[in-house]
Amino acid sequence: MTNILEQIDFDKGLGLVPAIIQDAKTLQVLMLGYMSKDSVEKTLNTQKVTFYSRSRQKLWTKGETSGHTLNLVSLEIDCDNDTLLVKANPIGPTCHEGTTSCFGNGGADGVGFLGYLDTLIKNRVGTSPEDSYTAKLLSGPLRRAAQKVGEEGVETALAAVAEDNAALLGESADLLYHLIVLLRAKGLSLNDAIEILQSRHK
Repeated sequence: MTNILEQIDFDKGLGLVPAIIQDAKTLQVLMLGYMSKDSVEKTLNTQKVTFYSRSRQKLWTKGETSGHTLNLVSLEIDCDNDTLLVKANPIGPTCHEGTTSCFGNGGADGVGFLGYLDTLIKNRVGTSPEDSYTAKLLSGPLRRAAQKVGEEGVETALAAVAEDNAALLGESADLLYHLIVLLRAKGLSLNDAIEILQSRHK
């Protein structure tokens, strides 16, 4: 912790550095805040993202009144040592206007949407099977969820062989969805599989 604090150049910004907050699962940018040495130290000690309020001239921990906290996952310094990238797991909406991000109403997109979908499927675990198809798959026999992955895998391959791009994309989407469901049914996550890929890439 001390080493990180020593690396940050607070002098450039008169004691403050900008901090970009990113959802650790979806990589969506949630907000931009400012941090002082004390707020960085408090963030590291409590694992709750804490900023320095320029208007109130004091520290404030995100969610201290709303309960919508940002749970710290990692904190990185840029190449000039004067900007922070903070990855966090948000509890509730980040923006005071009730949106996921302070940069508009849109949710995670691109590859980041898979992280959002994984969390959504996780939240279906233990819910009533009558409520959704996902809950039904998660509560049913594991072989049914596994069978769906097999079916969608075959259909994806057939669509590719048939050179039907629209069908290939549709079946690929179905395959990704059912794979995440199967992982969650086994108590695993998409990120667990991604970590395996990352380890192979090193």
